[in-house]
Order: sequence, then structure tokens, then C-alpha cells
Amino acid sequence: MVVLLTGVAGFIGSHVAEALLARGDQVIGLDNLNDYYSVKLKRDRLARLQGRNNFTFHKVDLARPDEVAETLGATEFDGIIHLAAQAGVRYSLEAPMAYVNSNLIGHMTMMELARHHERCRHLVYASSSSVYGGNTELPFRESDRVDNPVSLYAATKKADELMSHAYAHTYGMAQTGLRFFTVYGPWGRPDMALWLFTEAILAGRPIQVFNHGDMRRDFTYIDDIVNGVIRAYDRPPSAAEGLPHRIYNIGNHRSEPLLKLIEVLEQALGRK
Repeated sequence: MVVLLTGVAGFIGSHVAEALLARGDQVIGLDNLNDYYSVKLKRDRLARLQGRNNFTFHKVDLARPDEVAETLGATEFDGIIHLAAQAGVRYSLEAPMAYVNSNLIGHMTMMELARHHERCRHLVYASSSSVYGGNTELPFRESDRVDNPVSLYAATKKADELMSHAYAHTYGMAQTGLRFFTVYGPWGRPDMALWLFTEAILAGRPIQVFNHGDMRRDFTYIDDIVNGVIRAYDRPPSAAEGLPHRIYNIGNHRSEPLLKLIEVLEQALGRK
């Protein structure tokens, strides 16, 4: 199986690539290696993949469809796992166009690529639990209305779901969107709480906690996310079941208090 995997140098993408390679798939990885956070960290993740016979990497910007087409040329693949995106919520206040380019144009680029590639049987893409926005009823369900985004990032992810719905309806394209919930684990992102808190505690600096720490998150370990991505990829929705577009929450079965996370970190690091 040949898988085209975007965001391959990212936290989730690099782990998904490892799992696909481990089971014998061929992986064609795409990433623009942007500097939203450490490019060295992204290159270090890539270094763990490069050199394997069934892995190839292309540095390319998905917001430039002509560049993507030129890079791939006549490359054949069986499906797409599209994880590339401009991440982060607060950063959207500083650089809104980065979200338009990466999350909207980039998503359209991959849908068009899938649509015109006869061999491509399934497009799996990353959405986000952020789409639930102002929803207050718990637990979140895929059937909930999600038209109250509270960030531009969330709005772009919901837009991706709507675009995929339209392409599934118009062209019969099999697609699956995955709403990830606060992913953590090895090789994680330095802009997320687990990394930020750990770094600050080790350096003896105060940690920045919002709302006096009175919040809960559905923390999901990276291995469980990878398992969900690959299981979804292996089971494309069929037009016989109705519209071939599915949305799934990929998260833990319960939320945890932020203060509990801090306590666990204190215990693991041996300091308050």
C-alpha cells in the first residue's frame, strides 16, 4: 500500500509514518517545514524516518497546488492521510492568513489531488475537537451542531469538514475527518501545555495557567491517535452506506482536570 502523508514532520504525522512503515506500507511524506515552532525538531523527527527503503520525503507547500503537482509528477498512491495544518489557536490572532493558506487552500489542494487520482481510494484528514467551540453539553458527539467556533483555527477546521462533505456529495469521494482531542506523547509540540509546563518546571520558572487552572481537557496519548488514524484509513466509507464521508472523535473517554496534569508532572519531575 502506498500512502501519501502530509505533515509528515509534525508530531502526529511522524508517528503515523512510523506505524505505516512498520507494517510494510510505502510512505510518501510531504511537509513545508515552516517555522511556527522549531524546524530542528521537525528535522529530527524526519531523521528517524529517512534512510528507510519505503520512505520518501518532499519539502513542499500545500497552499501552492502547482508546486505540489510538479513535485509529485506521475507518482502513484493508494490513499491520502492529510495531517498538515497550521496549528495553534492563539497564533491565529497574529497570523490569520497562515490558517487560510494552510488549512483551507491546503485542504482543497489535497481534495483536488485525490479527486483526479483514480487509484486514490480514501482521503483521511485531521479535523479538531476545537470545532465544538462554545458547545457546553458533554460529552461531545459527532452529531452535535458545531457552528459556534471561538477561534479562526476552529473555523478553518469546520470549513474543511464542510468542503469534504461537498466533495463527497458531488464526486462520491470517500473521506474521513478525525477530530483529535489534546494529543500528548514523545516528540510532542513545544507550543502545547505538557511541553511548556515541563520546560518551565525544570527551569525553575512559574508556569502560565489560565482561568486559575479551572479547566479540563480530554488528553489523548499519541499511540491511541495513531491507532485511530490507521484504523480509519483502512476502512473507507462506502457510497452504499450513504454519503461516503464520516466524522469521528478520536479522544479519551473522559476529561481530566488541568491541575491533575500539573500534579503528575510534579511527581514525574520530582519538584513542585
